[in-house]
Amino acid sequence: MARLQGKVAIVTGGARGMGAATSRLFAAEGARVVIADVLESEGAALAQEIGADAVFQRHDVSDEASWQVTVRRALDSFGGVDVLINNAGVLLFKTLLDTTKADFERVLGINLMGSFLGIKAVAPHMVERGRGSIVNVSSVDGMKAANGIGAYASSKWGLRGLTRAAAMEFGHKGVRVNSIHPGGIDTAMGNPYGESRAEVNKRYTMVPLQRVGEPAEVAKTSLFLASDDSSYLCGAEIAVDGGMLAGFYYTGFPGAPGV
Repeated sequence: MARLQGKVAIVTGGARGMGAATSRLFAAEGARVVIADVLESEGAALAQEIGADAVFQRHDVSDEASWQVTVRRALDSFGGVDVLINNAGVLLFKTLLDTTKADFERVLGINLMGSFLGIKAVAPHMVERGRGSIVNVSSVDGMKAANGIGAYASSKWGLRGLTRAAAMEFGHKGVRVNSIHPGGIDTAMGNPYGESRAEVNKRYTMVPLQRVGEPAEVAKTSLFLASDDSSYLCGAEIAVDGGMLAGFYYTGFPGAPGV
């Protein structure tokens, strides 16, 4: 229970969902955590829950000045930055023809530009110390196509490219950069109407594991990438998707559930 002992992490979108699960797990594994989010009441409450090993910083990832403030908070509070989890993101359900320029720019501004600015703000401190881990939370929709989420998918495909470029530029300087690609996860963003787990799972019968994922399952993957256990991973893409990218079942064919 000390895989991150002595490390300092910034978790964006850290106030709820996958970010909150990650913040809790990191603290339990010995890290000191800056919970960075625009959700002030939820973020402050989580920091209080965790205790002395966490602080909350209001943070808009699309704002370059906000990144400087957040990194400074980590340095002043805990003395450094060893881990950055670029988790903050937004989801937009619109067809491409219904998506406005402002819609598209907003999604890319948070999901892609936010991670770019985070890397720009944090990497120099990691390079100076000769070590660090940056984890970009992309999506299975950064690996496949889907209707109705063109702006979101575009941002997540872009994040894959950013991750690999950053891995090339910083890997030889001791900073590892990797990406996680969650499938359906039971969060406020993935389950906006608050349906029961049983109801949500009905939409996942075509996926090998037959269920929606839990925030803690993504957090555990972030923990692995943040820790020294993943010391030879750089530029990797890990799908935490219940097998979604493996394929979908043809009902009634051999090997399908119930056949």
